[in-house]
Amino acid sequence: MKLKLKKNAYGKNAINVSKVIRHPDHHEFRQISVNVSLEGDFETAHTIGDNTKILPTDTQKNTVYALAKDHFTDSIENFGLYLANFFIINNPHVSKATIEITEHQWSRMAFDGVTHPHAYISSGSEKHTATVVQTVDKITISSGITDLLILKTTDSGFENYIKDQYTTLRETADRIFATQCEASWEYTTHKLDFTDLFTTIRKALLKTFAYHKSLSVQQTLLAMGYAVLEANNVVKEIDLKMPNKHHIPFNLDQFGMDNNNEIFIATDEPYGYITGTVTRE
Repeated sequence: MKLKLKKNAYGKNAINVSKVIRHPDHHEFRQISVNVSLEGDFETAHTIGDNTKILPTDTQKNTVYALAKDHFTDSIENFGLYLANFFIINNPHVSKATIEITEHQWSRMAFDGVTHPHAYISSGSEKHTATVVQTVDKITISSGITDLLILKTTDSGFENYIKDQYTTLRETADRIFATQCEASWEYTTHKLDFTDLFTTIRKALLKTFAYHKSLSVQQTLLAMGYAVLEANNVVKEIDLKMPNKHHIPFNLDQFGMDNNNEIFIATDEPYGYITGTVTRE
């Protein structure tokens, strides 16, 4: 039996960059984490330890910091495009560059209706993501949201499901619906206003979740995907992951009290895990 190296890649992960963009009347603070992955003609590094075609991962890290000074000025998607193109153009042994960027969300504090020029507060766990993949003849780009914790207290139910000898779950037409949503969508082109599109798509996801009369997590997931694709023809498809963050009614009967969907136990584990990809035919 002959053995061979089937596939290889290398890069630098978790390159954490904080940047202050100094405007005349305020400071803009950006915090990102960048992953770089390169594929190409690197087999001899594995087979005979020949590093002559290897760009050190430490150099990749330094490149991200150096280029962030002049080229991380707007969207993380545009910065990812610049990075991927830089690695492809300047390294002839690289045939594919993948840049993954995660941005932590910060917003300027406001007091008495006045926004502070340089004081920020975290927007929570929610993060904006972008992935750029560039080869010598093709570029694909996708954006997304992770750790988007959303909840509504009604307009959600779960009924008429399979019941067998192990079923204990009670049907309900009125429950809390909470999920830590993760969404990722692929664009049809890389020449776009990514900042505006991200804001528009995020709003469509949130609005659909809020107003959709949900008969299941699956039904709402599909409605959210439809809303994004119907309103944005530059989105090729969207992938959604919606773990069900259960809020279970607490039994107040034992105390002679009624629980009219007021008191719940919030549970982290185990949880339902619902996924789906919505695309265009």
